[in-house]
Amino acid sequence: MDKPSPYFTSLKCRECGRLYPKQAIHVCDFDFGPLEAAYDYDAIRPVLTRQAIESRPHTMWRYRELLPIDGEPTVGTQVGFTPLVKADRLAKALGIRELYVKNDTVNYPTLSFKDRVVSVALSRARELGFKVVACASTGNLANSVAANAASAGLKSYVLIPADLEQGKVLGSLVYGTNVVAIHGAYDQVNRLCSEIAGKYGWGFVNVNLRPYYAEGSKSMGYEICEQLGWRIPQHTVVPMASGSLLTKIHKAYGEFTRLGLVEGTPFSVYGAQAAGCAPIAHAMKRGTDIVKPVPKPETIVKSLAIGTPADGYYAIHAMKQTGGTAEDCTDDEVVEGIRQLAECEGIFAETAGGVTVACTRKLIEAGKIPRDGSAVLCITGHGLKTQEAIIGKCGEPRLIKPSLREFEEHVYAKDNAVA
Repeated sequence: MDKPSPYFTSLKCRECGRLYPKQAIHVCDFDFGPLEAAYDYDAIRPVLTRQAIESRPHTMWRYRELLPIDGEPTVGTQVGFTPLVKADRLAKALGIRELYVKNDTVNYPTLSFKDRVVSVALSRARELGFKVVACASTGNLANSVAANAASAGLKSYVLIPADLEQGKVLGSLVYGTNVVAIHGAYDQVNRLCSEIAGKYGWGFVNVNLRPYYAEGSKSMGYEICEQLGWRIPQHTVVPMASGSLLTKIHKAYGEFTRLGLVEGTPFSVYGAQAAGCAPIAHAMKRGTDIVKPVPKPETIVKSLAIGTPADGYYAIHAMKQTGGTAEDCTDDEVVEGIRQLAECEGIFAETAGGVTVACTRKLIEAGKIPRDGSAVLCITGHGLKTQEAIIGKCGEPRLIKPSLREFEEHVYAKDNAVA
């Protein structure tokens, strides 16, 4: 058993502040509030300096004192530190002075930001003695649990809605995990997982291990600050499913400020959703923190199709606190966003990335993100996972015979015709 971390001290209720032991629990006994990891920042401050961080390997674990495990990480040790791309061509297309793309389409090993949360959850699951790990997923999480569990020698089960994209289904099956497809929306899948976790005592990364799992998302925020030269971006646009990623990026900026790693400058965070499942964005637009569930999501953006978002309330408060807001977009706008990011920056994002780009455009056009400002877009997964969304919408190859004459007649002449 690992010696308890002097930095990660306990679990804490986000509502009443009661402290709990660092076990596989996720709900407060008193008020049913969600639990999250708590830290001793006074102990962390002298240890986690800029110099210490910069001396470590280029992975998310360079910030390990701020992640909820007791010992050294044992799963996902190469995850994170993905590129922050200065996106000048996309900035011009969207009409903003300066734009960056945090590109988690190339995260290791399954090409989405979920590798961050899973590496933390499974490292902690091992410390807690779990032999079987599992998850409820809209796709990316299933892929990451399957891959990382395989590398760690853990038995795994992933439960998914039956209508997921085939790329994501195959992206779990290939690792030899137990894939269980369920006729129903994600929220129904998630409820079943809670019942299974209670009966069989498995380590469900987004149920009883959720306090550990969710903290992994903070690493994206830490990396953004470091890669910007140790500063917080003015504006950050984050896709929202449960809303957890947005809340954790907000928390990451606050922790870096508290530790003196960045200057405490004003910043705003914005949430992006697809119109066919936008419970958080709709609540924000109504001026309330009461999130009305979407019983039957209808969108091509399956990775964000969570009708009852667990962190919706907290995401709304993070946006309000920072002067940000939320936006949503149609499926046609999602496809256009995917194409625009690919054509401008050479980054092929899944549908959630199309949501982020499309909503950013709308936020800029509405004046909510100023045109003379600087923004970071969080792109969370690779487009190879959601090819169905754009098949037939990016043109077709031109078919010719293997002849220079054919090339000149059907390709070159048409491309260089004088108007």
